[in-house]
Amino acid sequence: MKKIIKLPLLLLALLTIFSCKNAKKEMKDGMEAVEKEAEETKKEMMEEIQSETIKFMMEPKSDSEVTGEVTFTQEGEEVKMMAELTGLTEGEHAIHIHQTADCSSTDGKSTGGHWNPTNEPHGKWGATEGYHKGDIGNFTANAEGNATVEFSTDQWCIGCDDDNKNIVGKAVIVHQGVDDFTSQPSGAAGKRVSCTGIIQ
Repeated sequence: MKKIIKLPLLLLALLTIFSCKNAKKEMKDGMEAVEKEAEETKKEMMEEIQSETIKFMMEPKSDSEVTGEVTFTQEGEEVKMMAELTGLTEGEHAIHIHQTADCSSTDGKSTGGHWNPTNEPHGKWGATEGYHKGDIGNFTANAEGNATVEFSTDQWCIGCDDDNKNIVGKAVIVHQGVDDFTSQPSGAAGKRVSCTGIIQ
């Protein structure tokens, strides 16, 4: 009789232990899900906080008719640039970020040289031999003289505290010619035909 009584008690104890383990596992899984959701929400909020857009009009230089609009958008760690340009001659042209947001001179030379905070040689973006942070490269204008330039990088920021990445206070220059990626210090891209200062 005692053995019969002990068996149900043993089964009850095992069932209780099993139930507790399941409850603990469910609680742990629930906590992990909540933590994951909280982390994703935090990430989304940080990206929203870090998202910023600035837009500027390009103005003609060197007796050209090159105008347009350039937009910089920062989303998280990446900055995207889009330039919509008109009034170009058909074919390839160079576009760079220059050192100073000063488009006051008629030839655009008031912007100084390429933005090069890390003192690298001029080259094609990403070259192992080195490149300027302003070495965006070349683009092509169509027969009507229109072009769209799109570029993105995590090597720039809008208004951050890192002088090696902050594009605020710099200028965008469009050149008449093509960047050859080798001539120092500018790529021999010819006249500066359009300019805008990046001022936040």
